[in-house]
Formats: sequence, structure tokens, C-alpha cells
Amino acid sequence: MKERAGLCRLKFCKGDLYMADTIAAIATGTLVSAIGIVRMSGDKAIDIADRIFKPSSGKKMSSYPDRKLVYGSLEDIDGKVMDICLCTISRAPGTYTGEDTAEFQCHGSPTVLRQLLEATFALGARQAGPGEFTKRAFLNGRMGLTQAEAVIDIIDAESAEAAKNAVGQLGGAIQQKADNIYSDLADISAHYHAVLDYPDEDIEDFQLKDYADLMEKDRKELRKLLDTADRGKLMNEGIPTAIIGRPNAGKSSLMNALLGFDRAIVTSVPGTTRDTIEEKAKVGGVTLRLIDTAGVNDTTEDIVEKLGVERSRRALQKAELVILVIDASEKMTSEDRQLLEEAKKAPHCILVFSKSDIAPKEETEMEGIPVVSLSSLTGEGIDVLEQTVNKMYPLPNVPAGEILTNSRQADAVRRALEVMTAAEEAMNLDMTPDIVLTELQEAMKIIGELSGRNVGEDITNRIFSRFCVGK
Repeated sequence: MKERAGLCRLKFCKGDLYMADTIAAIATGTLVSAIGIVRMSGDKAIDIADRIFKPSSGKKMSSYPDRKLVYGSLEDIDGKVMDICLCTISRAPGTYTGEDTAEFQCHGSPTVLRQLLEATFALGARQAGPGEFTKRAFLNGRMGLTQAEAVIDIIDAESAEAAKNAVGQLGGAIQQKADNIYSDLADISAHYHAVLDYPDEDIEDFQLKDYADLMEKDRKELRKLLDTADRGKLMNEGIPTAIIGRPNAGKSSLMNALLGFDRAIVTSVPGTTRDTIEEKAKVGGVTLRLIDTAGVNDTTEDIVEKLGVERSRRALQKAELVILVIDASEKMTSEDRQLLEEAKKAPHCILVFSKSDIAPKEETEMEGIPVVSLSSLTGEGIDVLEQTVNKMYPLPNVPAGEILTNSRQADAVRRALEVMTAAEEAMNLDMTPDIVLTELQEAMKIIGELSGRNVGEDITNRIFSRFCVGK
């Protein structure tokens, strides 16, 4: 870890100038709250805490042990009291960032927090950038890159499943898998080069076939990870779901019922919804990005309604899940059947017969599409819709933390798997060990990108730009 941290500092930090800065930020936002937190990290953090925080005991803050909350007064550089609060310090390297840190837990006044921040700046700190605390934790070897990405995933999690998986990743689930595969490939490469470079030493002969089972095990691990990527992405971002149907079929009523509040205007007048409306909702434990579309009416002469219909069709074409709503109180029309044919082209589709309180339907399937009969007015049948969505999008049967949730991770695993497969094929064709080892070394490089061993500065900056300031 220390070796990697040194390489990162040399590569990213321009002679350690960047890492030598002491940074400070408000970690709890800018709204009024019960408690507000300002944190610092860097060589001057504890010295600055000594100068602006006066423990009620009369001792210096630096005389206290790590992670002990101390009560006292917060003073600006002129000695004027800004707040009565708590302070804690921690010394490198056993901190979140790997550097000396200080944290002030104040009353949640934005004015007080801003005054405190300005006092730290006056004493040599600077404003932290987005994600800079976590970025320093990564660069100082306190966490791997997949663990760092998990921090923002926890903050952004919109479901219990997404949060649970992110916590597992923060605990190192994917990081450990990547490190294990990297170590296996490094052992193979080391054995080969040891035999090649020291032919007179008593080293066991290198035979590729001796490593065939190990290579196959690692390839299966990569395949297992990659198989979770599509569901993981949908779990984090939500499933694009188009609610479509003819005018006045009950689309907006269904959307409002799923959201739990009146987001879309509902009237008995056909064509009320003229544009697409998008909201996220948790349906049966699955996060859906619901898109309520304008009623599809190809005979309308209304220019605005026509534009709405065009947008509805575009939403239909892009959707991962289509919910086709048909009014159960009327007979199915040719337009309904045409929409059903279009909806069937989506990866997943559910046919909903609305207004079941007026005319209940008994069908459970039509043309291979699951059918749900419900009433948005009474809520009857909504639970069946939730169960249907759950069956369509089950979570992968893997431990929490082992679901890939972003494109960068999935791309790295995909490329590593392709190279590992090529290495196995080369070995099965009895190609020379150096050809196989070239492929394995490329796989090591890619897995290093996944874990952060050899990731580029542009990728690192892109990852941490997603973070909020103070994290």
C-alpha cells in the first residue's frame, strides 16, 4: 500500500505540493441544521485547531489523544468567540485521509460555519475541492479505487439494496477480488521470469499447464462479476420505464399511484398530458425512472398534441421497461393492439388493464406479456404490479458488495475477461509461454485500473468530480 501511495503522490501531485496543502471544508452543507461540521486534513490541521479552538480544560487541543471529543470555545484569529462546540483530532497515518485531521462539530448556523472556514483559511488552509478528502484517502493508500467509488454510491443510493451493495464495496468486496486475481497473475509471471532469468538456480520448472486451473478460476471470477453489471447499473440509476397508452387510458393516474402523490394532472379530458413527465419511484423494491407519456393518438390534428405523441414514441423506443396501460372499461382497439406490438419490442413489458374497479379483468398473460389488472383509484392490484416488476428484475445471487454498479468498473472487468480468455486460448493451442504471459500481463494492467494500482490522472479526476465538497 505504501509503495502504491508513493507512486500516486509522484504521478499526480507535482512533487507533493498538492498533498502538502492543508484543506478545509464544510461537510454538512449550507442549510440551517442542528449540527454543522467543518473538517480539515493536512500537516497544519492540528496546529490550526490549537490556534482557533480552546478546550474548556485549559489544555491545548494537541495534548488530547486521537478521536476524543473535546468541549470548548471556537475563536477567530482575533480571539473573538464564534461558537461553543466540540472538536476532535486524529494523527496520521491512522485517519480517513492518511493525514493529520481535525473536525469541529458546531451549531448548524451557516454563518458560524463560514466564519470558522474563513478562520482556517487565514491560518494557512485552503478550500477543499469536490471529493478531495476521499481522493487523498485513495492517493495515500487508505482505500482502493472501487472503495472510493463506493463512498459516493452510498451518498447517492436511492434504495436499501443500492446502499447495502455500496457498503459491501466500501468494505472491499470487489477490491479484494481484484487484488486476488492480480496476485495470482503476478505469481505466474514471477515464476516464469525467475526460471528465465536464473536458469542455474534450483527453481521448479515453469509449466503453463500447472496454472491452467488457476487461470480458469480467475476467468470465472471475472465472468461472475461482469454478469452483475447490467442489473447493478439499473439498481443505481433506476430502470427507464415508459408508461404508454391511448389518451385517457389511466397512465397519469397510475404514475401518481406509484409515486404516492399527484405529480401528473388527471382529468377526464383526453389529451391532458401533452409532454413527457419523469420521476423516480420504488416499485416492489426496484427503482423505476417512470416516464408518463402523452396519450398516443395518431389521428389528432392538434400540433402540440402531435409533438407530445412523437416524444411518447421516442420514450417507448428508449425504455428498458414499458408499461402499456389499456382502459379495461372499453374494448381493445386497433390502436391498443398496435401499441402492444410496439411495446413487445422493449426488453421488458407489462400490460396493465386500468380501472379494474369498473371492469375487472381476469387475464394474467396476453401474447406472452404479463397482465396486471388494477385500479389506481382504490389501489387494488398495485401490489400485483410490484410483484411482477420484482420478478423481472431480481438482484444477482451474490453477496452484497459484489455487484458492479458503474460503467468504469464494468468496462475494466470486460476487457480483463477478454484478455484472460485470449490467454487461455493461446495456452490450449500450445503457443509458447511468452505469448501467453504477454496476455496475462495485459490482464494485470487492466485489473490494476479497476483497483487503482495504475489508474491515470484523468480517470481519477473524473471519479472524484462526482463527489460533494467536504467528502
